[in-house]
Amino acid sequence: MSDIRKEYERWVILAKEDPDLVKELKDIENDEKKIEDAFYRNLEFGTGGLRGVIGAGTNRMNIYMVRKASQGLANYVLKRYPNNPSIAVSFDSRIKSTLFAHIASEVFAENGIKVHIYKELMPTPCLSYAVRELKCSAGIMVTASHNPSKYNGYKVYGSDGCQITTQAASDILEEINALDVFNDVKHGDYNALLNEGMINIISDNLYTKFINRVKEETLLEDEPIDKSVKIIYSPLHGTGLKPVTRILKESGFNNVIVVKEQEEPDGNFTTCPYPNPEIKEAMQEGIRYARENNADILIATDPDADRVGIAVKDGEDYRLLTGNQVGVLLFDYICNLRIKHNKMPKNPIAIKTIVTTDMVKKVAEKHGVQIIEVLTGFKFIGEQIGLLEAKNEEERYIFGFEESYGYLSGGYVRDKDAVDGAFLIAEMFAYYKHQGVSLVSKLSELYKEYGYFSNYLDSFEFEGSEGFKKMNALMENFRNSIRAIGNNKVVNFIDYSKGVNGLPKSNVLKLFLDNGSSLVIRPSGTEPKLKIYISICGDNFEYNDSEYQKLISNVKELLK
Repeated sequence: MSDIRKEYERWVILAKEDPDLVKELKDIENDEKKIEDAFYRNLEFGTGGLRGVIGAGTNRMNIYMVRKASQGLANYVLKRYPNNPSIAVSFDSRIKSTLFAHIASEVFAENGIKVHIYKELMPTPCLSYAVRELKCSAGIMVTASHNPSKYNGYKVYGSDGCQITTQAASDILEEINALDVFNDVKHGDYNALLNEGMINIISDNLYTKFINRVKEETLLEDEPIDKSVKIIYSPLHGTGLKPVTRILKESGFNNVIVVKEQEEPDGNFTTCPYPNPEIKEAMQEGIRYARENNADILIATDPDADRVGIAVKDGEDYRLLTGNQVGVLLFDYICNLRIKHNKMPKNPIAIKTIVTTDMVKKVAEKHGVQIIEVLTGFKFIGEQIGLLEAKNEEERYIFGFEESYGYLSGGYVRDKDAVDGAFLIAEMFAYYKHQGVSLVSKLSELYKEYGYFSNYLDSFEFEGSEGFKKMNALMENFRNSIRAIGNNKVVNFIDYSKGVNGLPKSNVLKLFLDNGSSLVIRPSGTEPKLKIYISICGDNFEYNDSEYQKLISNVKELLK
């Protein structure tokens, strides 16, 4: 009997607490392929924490793997914070999120770690804020962010409110790997631990404090703006409903219509199977509402409310803006308003990821802002804010963003914040509308000034154990063999796995081509996908799109 089959048989005997798992284990009894996929490895734990398909097995998200990971995290925390350790916990609307949050809390509390947990679903930035305000040793956010409904997971945060670093993830993984999933985990009863005071419900006052802190990010002072703008808002069945609608209302935006079909938490994401504001399909209900109500702007946040996407009126219809476009608009707006109101700090800094548009550099150059580039993942932006804080220079930070719809204008949290993003976008939109300027026309103005930057993202899926192997082989092929993409030669090549400019080592490649284009290639840290980011800057968008079609066609040939 293979090791995989033996582990499956062990789970059949011991995994009896969750009826869903009992049924699934029975159903796959005679399907060796499904058993292999569920048990061929332990669910990966990395800098993004845990993330995987919900179900039975070591390669799935379930109560046993959550317990095991939580025990490993507890061991890590106890070694580093032996005196009064504590962990903050939050969760989103996904299937079993509440259960997993309680399961993790039971493990932490039974290990003598005080738990601070929100009483209801709350966004990722609220978790980061709680870690910092309550001076916790760590934090977890139970979520799979924007992934499809079959996924869940949890992100792990350090005492600074930032997602854990590569080294911390490695140390926690070492603790997890030393454990047996059934025999080495301490866990108690949630309600009993709540009554004992080892689990504490986070007060509404902290949530209100978070909302008030975000409102401090306003740059409008006494600027005359049009707050009568008609806003359609969708939380995409997630955590954004209460904080986003509250901050808009308290800031004077009273003409907000919520997309009713996507208002309530729904882990199945019935109206948007891929609940990501980057994806056009997820925005369709909101756009329908915008058309029916002749709205000015649609704002949507993902399930854990760390990403925000928008659509704005353009002629007779609505145009979706990309994360890069919104980021450039916000950055330019922030620079202009800070300078106008004498709020630009000395030696200001903005932070972007290596796959985010280089148009930001042009805007920064004009306004005298230093740009710091980091690896993909907002945790690296948060890490840079922390380094500034350590030098008492946090006020130098004015904005950070990544192309995947993540924005943050202040250091009060250390992860992207869709509450802050939605608030700033609404104010920016109202500011320009009062001047008779649309976001589309403002964007055109910026392109004319700085150049026609186009950014494209393609993802290629590699499911299961065989897909995982193929994806790794392709990365090695690009690393060692590819010196041209079609007729375009690779003129420069950066391998981030070797460590570049002080950045952590990461399985990421950047290729610069002789036509001025660039490609960044990396495996997703959260999904079985290879992601390819293509950047082109030409004299117009028609040229850019034509060049992109040639490039991606050639890339697809290399992936066969």
